[in-house]
Amino acid sequence: MTLRLGDTAPDFEQDSTIGKIKFHEWAGDSWVVLFSHPADFTPVCTTELGLTAKLKGDFDKRHAKAIGLSVDPADKHDQWVKDIEETQNTRVNFPIIADADRKVATLYDMIHPNQSETQTVRSLFVIDPKKKVRLTITYPMSTGRNFNEVLRVIDALQLTDGYTVATPGNWKDGDDVIIPLSVQDPEVIKQKYPKGYTAPKPYLRITPQPNK
Repeated sequence: MTLRLGDTAPDFEQDSTIGKIKFHEWAGDSWVVLFSHPADFTPVCTTELGLTAKLKGDFDKRHAKAIGLSVDPADKHDQWVKDIEETQNTRVNFPIIADADRKVATLYDMIHPNQSETQTVRSLFVIDPKKKVRLTITYPMSTGRNFNEVLRVIDALQLTDGYTVATPGNWKDGDDVIIPLSVQDPEVIKQKYPKGYTAPKPYLRITPQPNK
């Protein structure tokens, strides 16, 4: 199954480091970052999970939850968590799904046979409170993810959900934004963008971030 942006994230029930999880129920009305790992006791994954734990405050500010996944059983996850906490100097404060039967990996198309027949690649999904897939990123197994980029994208998604704007390349919270081409009526522009805008080109209209 290939998930596309705007699709409903598949629900599932699976074991985890905090017991059985019913995914949609666990997600509640939060944003969710679901990310997979090739296997337990692997070096890159250990650093990623430690980093994610340290970013809990940043996820909380965005009303977002993190949840990991690896195709190993929960008892093995529990042993791995001890290593993560020891080597990364943090406490793993989010669940890791135990996907030994590859049920979730199959639902979310996390196994890419040209990379591995059995292990998941580094898939990452940002899912909104309506359970819609809003971002998908797939990294090769050898490359660790940039979780600051994940936070940046959540900021952009939440901003553009609340305001009729788009974000330029390398945008970060507080930077200027772009007026979409779909907005052309001068009266609507005055109403929606009271701070005004500059237009180096007719199709490129730059305005201050509306909620700052």
